Amino acid sequence: MKIISTNLAQPKTILWRGREIQTGIYKEPVEESLLLQKEAVAKDTVIDRKHHGGEFKACYLFSADYYDEWKGFYPNLNWDWGMFGENLTVQGLDENKLCIGDIFKIGTALVQITEPRQPCHKLGIKFGHHKVIKEFIAYGHPGTYVRIIKEGRVKKGDYLELQQKSKSTLSVQQYNQLVNQKEKNLELVKLAVANDSIREEKREKLKKLL
Repeated sequence: MKIISTNLAQPKTILWRGREIQTGIYKEPVEESLLLQKEAVAKDTVIDRKHHGGEFKACYLFSADYYDEWKGFYPNLNWDWGMFGENLTVQGLDENKLCIGDIFKIGTALVQITEPRQPCHKLGIKFGHHKVIKEFIAYGHPGTYVRIIKEGRVKKGDYLELQQKSKSTLSVQQYNQLVNQKEKNLELVKLAVANDSIREEKREKLKKLL
């Protein structure tokens, strides 16, 4: 897996249901390396701290492999890396092969896979149609957030080097399915509850299903 773009956003004001709100989803490629910090990427814009940033969502990775297909879905948009709000666009990222808890070295940083991205209304605003939220979920390749175990710099051309495989077999793809399915797979619920790379509040909520 190789970083092919590093992306940052400046605050952007958009109109949502008759009121102005700010967002950091409009990320654009930058030539500089990114400093991955414990709660966020340095110099990036994170407005909604309740749903973005923080220990378990400090940096968002999305696969470059799916861009061409999405361009076919929305050919009239102005496409560039960072379109999905990711800080790192990664060639070869496969949610089926990444497990929650895997630890990777990227540049001088050490990161841990934590959870798939769940789209919000701001993605719909960016794509010009809110149907993209359901399409994104159905597409099944949400990318992944990471926790920063060791702060460091990441640049275009760096590779993700596996340092430690998770003890859990729960993949990013399986966790994404679990979060979005109405009828929960209890075997996946058990895997999620036992995985301390998932936020405690998420695991406590899932425990109630067992």
